[in-house]
Amino acid sequence: MHLVGGILCGGLGKRLRPLTDTVPKALIELKDGYTVLDHQLSKLKYAGINKVYLLVGHLHNKIEEKYGKEWKGVKLEYLVEDKPRGTLYAINNLLSSMNAGEVAVVMNGDVVSDVNLKEMLMNWTKGTVSMFITLLTSPYGIVEAVHDGKIVSFREKPKLPYYINGGVYIIPKELEEHFRTYQEGDVEKLVFPKLARMGLLRGYREDDVFWQSIDSLKDLENLRSEYRNRHDTPWGYEKTLVSTEGYMTKTVYIMKGYTTPLHVHKVKDETLHIVKGEGIVTLNGENLYVKSEDVIRIKPGTTHAVTALENLLMHEYSTPHPEDLLELNNPYA
Repeated sequence: MHLVGGILCGGLGKRLRPLTDTVPKALIELKDGYTVLDHQLSKLKYAGINKVYLLVGHLHNKIEEKYGKEWKGVKLEYLVEDKPRGTLYAINNLLSSMNAGEVAVVMNGDVVSDVNLKEMLMNWTKGTVSMFITLLTSPYGIVEAVHDGKIVSFREKPKLPYYINGGVYIIPKELEEHFRTYQEGDVEKLVFPKLARMGLLRGYREDDVFWQSIDSLKDLENLRSEYRNRHDTPWGYEKTLVSTEGYMTKTVYIMKGYTTPLHVHKVKDETLHIVKGEGIVTLNGENLYVKSEDVIRIKPGTTHAVTALENLLMHEYSTPHPEDLLELNNPYA
């Protein structure tokens, strides 16, 4: 299976004005020096994709000036639309540029998520389109009440039992004819319902991963708050919760099938608390199976790496030595 990537980043971003009057959505920074497009290109790169089509329009010259024809070893090609014509027009452009037998992983340019693209590809069924679906988060807090009208409690913006389109798709070249029925418009309204009726649209879900679309300035504010102390990695992310002169606490997330680089600390003493998932912790060459609620002490001088057998969420408690890290083997370098 030969893969290519596609990122839909040609929209006007009307609901983010005046910011998007001069900056395309793709170049909006989640934190200093780290754009939405950086996040998406990284997701595609570490899923094994080395060629990405940027489906651009509004202020496309600014994207081309910043990224050029290559990003960290990923080849970039630009498919420009002269005016807004909808997601279907952009996807048709992409499909026309692909070779027979190729499969595209397509991402909406205004979505930031921790979806595991490798796992999504492994679950894809040949001859179908796959759509990442995610649980709908209520935009409001929920009031819980009993029959007599007594309010019992509140739940702040809970996940609701409904799935929405998560803005990530796997589309094979062989299904191009179904997209060609229409020249432009919204693929979500014109093509996906037809594919669903034909049994050619499948859903891939990860219920507990972070997902946020950028539909308003409030959404952007929430994303920047998330990234204030978060660092994305090829295998997931690290998020610093507390950092003092006495100790440091992090949240560490590793996607299923990924492994942290093998590394060692000279003086840093850390303890891992497995919050959710299963994995393998390799300590000085010995493999230790871990699961939810397990606690592992890692003393200074111990070579170690963590592999996720399921999406793995951990809390890391350590002495305050954030720069004390020597990588011995980094498969993502």
